Amino acid sequence: MFLRSTTRKKDGKDHRYFSVVENRRVSSGKTVQRTVVYLGEINDTQQTAWLKTLDVFDEQAQRSRTLSLFPSDRAIPECAVESLQVKLSGLELRRARAFGDCWWACELWRRLGLEEFWQARLPAGREEVPWEKVLRLLVVNRWIAPGSEFRVHRQWFVDSAMDELLGVDFAVAEKDRLYRCLDRLLAHKRDLFVWLRQQWADLFHADFEVLLYDLTSTYFEGEMDANPKAKREYSRDGRPDCLQVVIALVITPEGFPLAYEVMDGNTSDRTTLRGFLEKIEDTYGKAKRLWVMDRGIPTEAILAEMRDPARPVSYLVGTSKSKITQYEKQWLALPWQKVRDAVDVKLFATNGELYVLAKSTGRQAKETAMRRKRLVRLLRKLRAMRRSLPSRDRLLMRLGAAKTDAGRAFGFVHIEVPGEQQPVTRTSFQFRVDKAKLQAAELRDGHYLLRSNLTDEDPAVLWTRYVQLTQIEAVFRSLKSELRVRPIHHQLEHRADAHILIAFLAYCLQVTLKQQLVAHAPGLTPTTVLEKLATIQMIDVCIPTTDGRWLILPRYTQPDTDTKMLLHQLNIELPAQPPPRITCPLAAAAPALASAR
Repeated sequence: MFLRSTTRKKDGKDHRYFSVVENRRVSSGKTVQRTVVYLGEINDTQQTAWLKTLDVFDEQAQRSRTLSLFPSDRAIPECAVESLQVKLSGLELRRARAFGDCWWACELWRRLGLEEFWQARLPAGREEVPWEKVLRLLVVNRWIAPGSEFRVHRQWFVDSAMDELLGVDFAVAEKDRLYRCLDRLLAHKRDLFVWLRQQWADLFHADFEVLLYDLTSTYFEGEMDANPKAKREYSRDGRPDCLQVVIALVITPEGFPLAYEVMDGNTSDRTTLRGFLEKIEDTYGKAKRLWVMDRGIPTEAILAEMRDPARPVSYLVGTSKSKITQYEKQWLALPWQKVRDAVDVKLFATNGELYVLAKSTGRQAKETAMRRKRLVRLLRKLRAMRRSLPSRDRLLMRLGAAKTDAGRAFGFVHIEVPGEQQPVTRTSFQFRVDKAKLQAAELRDGHYLLRSNLTDEDPAVLWTRYVQLTQIEAVFRSLKSELRVRPIHHQLEHRADAHILIAFLAYCLQVTLKQQLVAHAPGLTPTTVLEKLATIQMIDVCIPTTDGRWLILPRYTQPDTDTKMLLHQLNIELPAQPPPRITCPLAAAAPALASAR
């Protein structure tokens, strides 16, 4: 194994490239050369810079010396006072670790100005490592390979190139340091919202006139005696056995989050909107904004306040399907207007509000098919019960299980159950489908009744805005599935809230990348990009010297063809290779290790 250099003339200048090569004998008896690792270009400027950084502290002489690591066929610059002899036969490749995805996450962190933001609010004290770097480590981990703080300490930091990217050693991943970082974040949450809003406005010209508002829940593992927010209520995660908190979120149709709040786990959706309206106005000032919400969030009192002419706030909210029947006389005789393919609307205004009855042909077919599928499954189970004729108690138990599985479809079937002392027979146990009720329900399938105080707005625009509520559902899925905000294991309230803030910051990196992809590569997703960049690994090329030291060259691997195309499409340039390091002699290191013990 040896170090090979090749020289290439380009633009009138000599460019020198280095590779580590080994000889291999093949079956034909010939010897072929295999490139073990490509070290890249080392031009005169880089060579001088590397030599300046290759300082070795001699503990015996108590002074630093600058060494040269290049062959003798070139003149050594004046800054090098001693040459370095290496044994290429002992070359080793160590610590293969993730680089590309970690580097890009750090780059997005800088582009959003988060390095500057947190350095100003988490000032360096007597701590060995700046808190901003500890926070960046936690956020990058949450986005790329979400896990607990202990997992970052125990495994992930060592398996990543974050030491090179942050310019620190393992001190940044000390277990207690990671937890103490969480204790310093919540006080700056409001400033963070304002900062990110301005960054997205500068980077993508994002506007924040249309706001999507919704709530979700995330659950805990454990008793959570020290967290007063942990309560039991309806669980959107399907975990009614666990304590939970409720998360309210406001985003734009592009997915940019404007604010969020962590509330008690038993908070009712209808009690949250007034506080959030005041929070947004206090943080960003009063402005003409359109709030888009689902039907279960606003109360009639809140909607009346939003219709106040003195308050420049608009709303667009869905209503329950019972309202369609309630206002049937108003819209029944009105003509349908086509606003887009497979979507028709009817409009009528009353009491200062515009009602939009929208009919989606595609949604109608989907809802009808879903109900019929559940109904067919229910009827199949009922027929099986009628054939087997179990005891009355077992029959009731099986009917209860069938009701749970059928959901609302169970209401379309009339079932006659035998009395308490009556035997179960085919006469005493009967069922039939209420066809009239089923037909009436199918006529309402795919119909949505929207209400808004924008009485002059185009109905096509209103429909498009309401459909964008699916965007906030996608954000919740990302937080829970990709960023794994659930379950929460932290026992203290402020650390549980900080855990959610870390996931929020990770989502901010993700939505920033997503918006870049919209402009440059709309066919890709952030997950796909991270998977591609993750193929760029970093390894330590370790070469022993003749005096018992090791020359260490951290080098990231060259991207493959697909990744190069991706980098070109996104206008991404990989950074320069890190400078080399050299260890102290073993003889000098032994006394130091002995004294440390």
